[in-house]
Amino acid sequence: MSAAAPSSPASSSPRYALITGAGSGIGRACAQALMHAGWTVALVGRREAALTETAAAAPERALVLAGDVSRPEAVREIFAVVEQRFGRLDLLFNNAGLSAPAVPVDELSFERWQAVVDVNLTGSFLCAQAAFALMKRQSPRGGRIINNGSISAYAPRPNSAPYTATKHAISGLTKALALDGRAFDIAVGQLDIGNALTEMARPMTQGVRQANGQIAVEPTMDVRHVAEALLHMASLPLSANVLNMTVMATSMPFVGRG
Repeated sequence: MSAAAPSSPASSSPRYALITGAGSGIGRACAQALMHAGWTVALVGRREAALTETAAAAPERALVLAGDVSRPEAVREIFAVVEQRFGRLDLLFNNAGLSAPAVPVDELSFERWQAVVDVNLTGSFLCAQAAFALMKRQSPRGGRIINNGSISAYAPRPNSAPYTATKHAISGLTKALALDGRAFDIAVGQLDIGNALTEMARPMTQGVRQANGQIAVEPTMDVRHVAEALLHMASLPLSANVLNMTVMATSMPFVGRG
């Protein structure tokens, strides 16, 4: 008789998640969707007031943890509190991200480049590293990590070297973690998002530069569709995994020639 496949905790069991960049936009929408679905969620971000606003949707299911994910000591403190308060972690959504001004690459400061790399890539690595350690030692063992790749993981916008480089790197990180997680019942996937209507994406409704140099308005989608996609990925048993999912505004200029 074959061994039983690993599975997520039963729906009646408490489920615990941690979301970075939970104070606004995609992070807020996904955190609130998880809480409404019965998850208890650690809300991580730099701005405590914004995290508290996210938590207001279901305060009994929220744990506000202000901190900078680009700092190793901050990540260690965050995960120590999560383990103390929750006892385990079933889901990490690496969502925190920064972008740089859309300037020619030769005009970009090193400091701005470094800031984007520190949050988007190093922050995702540090949180995944801490989640791996917790998921390996908790009982029952295992869990799920979902990285926010953005469709910039596949195609750049003009003057976007720092953001695009980090999102391409996230694709490599996702695959490496998915491979390394097999032995420990840790499923790792990537959610690539295009033109979800958040404050960050609002300029698209006014017009943004295209690959041919023109300025054009781009279609957007409701951010709740991103939250629904994340909920689907998170709801799978650990014997199944969505390695990559793209959710995007149907008519946005992504597929096709620029």
